[in-house]
Amino acid sequence: MLHLNNVHVSYGLAEVIHGVTLDVEENESIALVGSNGAGKSTILKTISSLMHPDSGTITFLGKPIHHLPAFKVARLGIAHIPEHRRLFPELSVEDNLDVGSCFSGDNKKERKKTKEWTYSIFQILGERRKQIAGTLSGGEQQMLAIARSLMMKPQFIMLDEPSLGIAPVIVDSLYRQLRKIRKEGKITILLVEQDILRALQFCDRGYVLENGRISLKGRGTELLRNQKVRTSYLGI
Repeated sequence: MLHLNNVHVSYGLAEVIHGVTLDVEENESIALVGSNGAGKSTILKTISSLMHPDSGTITFLGKPIHHLPAFKVARLGIAHIPEHRRLFPELSVEDNLDVGSCFSGDNKKERKKTKEWTYSIFQILGERRKQIAGTLSGGEQQMLAIARSLMMKPQFIMLDEPSLGIAPVIVDSLYRQLRKIRKEGKITILLVEQDILRALQFCDRGYVLENGRISLKGRGTELLRNQKVRTSYLGI
């Protein structure tokens, strides 16, 4: 579904991603993990065309996308939920969802159907649909950011640190909702997560990024048994 081949990315003169190759198959969930500053968020930004590679290729459903502007990548069905959510805090929950639906291309009836499905996933948002987004808790804002992306009718979603700054009990609920999204919506997920244990337990496969390079890859369960992962990232 998504393929990065020998991708190099720089900030100015400093190269930060060095020949990354990774694949995400349809209906998979993939974890991209590593320490702070490894380049995980940069890879997500490059996939969504907020940045462009110096060299290498990115294809989605067999078509190159690395040269496209970000809005065209979004219209292909790739949704990017960035770190810190980036909602419209002065708008209501429902208005934020309506903004997300602008990329779907659906008519009013289909948008309403998608919205009701989204509220069935995030029931607390349905109860607070008229509430101003900036007054929601951190966990509820993260749910809204994901819900807004679902209004695009994406085939593929990328989440950047969804558990950051959220209470563990809310994170548990959030991951149950992500499982439901994947199952009911048949949506492929690429996940960057600070909680490496949770990410590898949730995802089918994982890639470990170190200093802009893929150092390990494999099934989530395999990586959790890998001694380097256990020592360097899990403290075991």
